[in-house]
Amino acid sequence: MLTHGNVVADFAGFLKVTDKVIFPNQDDCLISFLPLAHMFERLIENVVYCHGGRIGFYQGDIRLLPDDMKALRPTIFPVVPRLLNRMYDKIFSQANTPLKRWLLNFAAKRKGAEVSRGIIRSDSIWDKIFFSKIQASLGGRLRMIITGAAPTSPTVLSFLRAALGCQVYEAYGQTECTAGCTYTTPGDWTSGHVGAPLPCNLIKLVDVPEKNYFASKDEGEVCVKGPNVFKGYLKDPERTAETLDADGWLHTGDIGKWLSNGTLKIIDRKKHIFKLAQGEYISPEKIENIYIRSQPVAQLYVHGDSLQSCLVGIVVPDPEVMPEWAKKKGILGTYKDLCKNTELKKAILEDLVHLGKANGLLSFEQVKNIYIHNEMFSIENGLLTPTLKAKRPELKEFFKKKIDELYSSITM
Repeated sequence: MLTHGNVVADFAGFLKVTDKVIFPNQDDCLISFLPLAHMFERLIENVVYCHGGRIGFYQGDIRLLPDDMKALRPTIFPVVPRLLNRMYDKIFSQANTPLKRWLLNFAAKRKGAEVSRGIIRSDSIWDKIFFSKIQASLGGRLRMIITGAAPTSPTVLSFLRAALGCQVYEAYGQTECTAGCTYTTPGDWTSGHVGAPLPCNLIKLVDVPEKNYFASKDEGEVCVKGPNVFKGYLKDPERTAETLDADGWLHTGDIGKWLSNGTLKIIDRKKHIFKLAQGEYISPEKIENIYIRSQPVAQLYVHGDSLQSCLVGIVVPDPEVMPEWAKKKGILGTYKDLCKNTELKKAILEDLVHLGKANGLLSFEQVKNIYIHNEMFSIENGLLTPTLKAKRPELKEFFKKKIDELYSSITM
């Protein structure tokens, strides 16, 4: 249950942080493709409406979003990390030789050095040679991208800040605190955190002893208090009492860490944890956030339970990126045929494990087997919420037979 007061508080907090730098105006145009059940999208749209700007709604097919961007030429683009990942992967898949990739990275580093000094522009020599086509593919007028809803890879964020020549902000929050509760401070273009608390709320970290997180070490569950915090769940006092404590603190279920510069880094999830048969705690979303950086992967679901000693995964490859990625590995075929190809499955599993090792996953946190699924999880097929988050119980039920087959084929 959100009140108008909740929305005004969050709206005001966002404007207070950004008013000296990116204040929306009547020349602004926002492209809307996130569901309007997403309070993040709703809030940003309200900000644009209240300053006389315009909203353009996409055609309804995410694959046609590039066409919509070129037609609308937006200045403001609220996104989710999955889209930024796809953008990044597409740029690098088109740089199809080691020399092109090296040049692209070199140009991004030169622009990145400017960004770190607070210079955001799209008219440098690097833009003219390397990045102007990328900027034109998004309409050529972008001045602000806001990402939220899930963690964004620092590598992707740093590259896109340089390549797109516009300000890229990262926000963190949830519907229960209206939308955002932290936001990147304008001028701080470092990556790997979700910014500082908004002026409309307080944030504290609370001990989670079962996962060895303690507030005394600047780690713990993120709790939010302020006029942007919701009133509770409709006709559900029990769930409300679990989430909102007696002092009005919202317990988010996310694990955060305070960094030395006063920003917050989201490092884990408290809610969706389970024990494997040997007693280790597993946080599947933490693993998914690492694996999703695999170039051919669009979506995935990591599964485990207390009756099993290892993890398995369901992987949905990216229809645009995966065939080209497979081709470089010498594996040919149509998208549907490739999804059934055992060589491709082996290559994707190896890529996931490699990413896991590079990001510090322990052996028991790595998936031991995967199933390649050729249809995206979506709101329509009941596997995503209206805010585009995975419905874990539904995914578990939907893939129950495949999960059982994955476990039975593992030789431990």
